[in-house]
Amino acid sequence: MSAANRRSRPRNSSRTKIDTDKINELLSKLQQVVPELRSRRSCTNKALTSKVLQETCDYIRYLQREVHDLSNQLLQLLDTADIDTNQAAIIRHLIA
Repeated sequence: MSAANRRSRPRNSSRTKIDTDKINELLSKLQQVVPELRSRRSCTNKALTSKVLQETCDYIRYLQREVHDLSNQLLQLLDTADIDTNQAAIIRHLIA
């Protein structure tokens, strides 16, 4: 290997490299919290790893939509409820 190739390659350090065991551990944790993945047991191949990551992204997007929808519902309730204006303002500020 030439000196130029050695210089252009990233150094193997504990801060930049995650080993396979750690990746498998993290994928396993994702499988435990994402409902669509709870029934799957292992993440040993790339296709399954890709599926875990895709399902996780989909689940996060779903949760974001849920938060948005629930926030809108709460704002609508605040508009119609008989609630102290200061309390309503605080809640609106927290939602925004």
